[in-house]
Amino acid sequence: MPEIAPSPAPRTRPGFLGRVHDWLPDRVDLRVRIAAWVSFVLEVAIVGTGGAVRLTDSGLGCEWPLCTPDSLFPTAEQSYHSLIEFGNRGLSFFVGLAAIAVIVLVSRFRAERRDLWTMAWIVFAGVLVQAAVGGILVIFHLHPNMVAFHYIVSLVLVAVAAAFLVRMGQPRGPRERAVPKGVAILVHITSFVLALTVLFGVLTTGAGPHSGDPEVTLRNGFDATLLEHVHSWPAYALFALTLTLLVIALANDLAVIRSAVIGLLAIELVQIAVGLYQARNALPPLAVGVHMVLAAVLVAACTVLVLRVKRPAGYSA
Repeated sequence: MPEIAPSPAPRTRPGFLGRVHDWLPDRVDLRVRIAAWVSFVLEVAIVGTGGAVRLTDSGLGCEWPLCTPDSLFPTAEQSYHSLIEFGNRGLSFFVGLAAIAVIVLVSRFRAERRDLWTMAWIVFAGVLVQAAVGGILVIFHLHPNMVAFHYIVSLVLVAVAAAFLVRMGQPRGPRERAVPKGVAILVHITSFVLALTVLFGVLTTGAGPHSGDPEVTLRNGFDATLLEHVHSWPAYALFALTLTLLVIALANDLAVIRSAVIGLLAIELVQIAVGLYQARNALPPLAVGVHMVLAAVLVAACTVLVLRVKRPAGYSA
């Protein structure tokens, strides 16, 4: 019998690049999970620091692209407003770094997990867009519609980062509905009502007193008092829909969405309380800032709920 030649050993890349390639994970491991969580937390955190810039009247604390005509960093002659604005810019660097880390760590198994690879790139591209929009905001003196766009993009990136966290814990493959069709429809209606609530909240802020700088008087032209009421209508509808989902999940033992619904409801209760407090106390900056961050957390929680509606085929966890 002819001798069968042994299979050739797998080729490895030589030198430093080879060692880096071998170090990169070939599946979702602890390194990927840590990087993804860091990216998500930073995406939420920058919503908070961006709110702090606006609510402390620090929106024009630095010029663009430098902080002063001659310095990238705040100078001793500038006020604390420049430090707050620069702090937000500095955090954006780490947000981008975390997004790059996720891309690199997923790169080796990107063919098997195109979903994770795509979401990682969406987050990084969004960070670049946010950096550009932030600079344009300063140039155009904090135009309220551009500020609104800036905030909405941040919420989209929080949602994508949250989706990454959910999907990285599931195997790849075709997906199937994990709940009855009527429940799935109700979940999607709930997410749509949340989007309306956020939209009217952004418009309300754009009509209110917190422009981001005491010299900026341009607002979006809407009646802020009226918008406060309009904003509350979908907010209460969102609460009612979520409460209905909880009753259905408990009555039908839908464990796959139960914890996500409970989490969403808990955040809504806190958000409603903060919203009522700020509306009745002349919009104190700290309460408005908490409301903004909670909105981001709410979007993340709703994203988790929407993704729980479907699961990989044959996957019961």
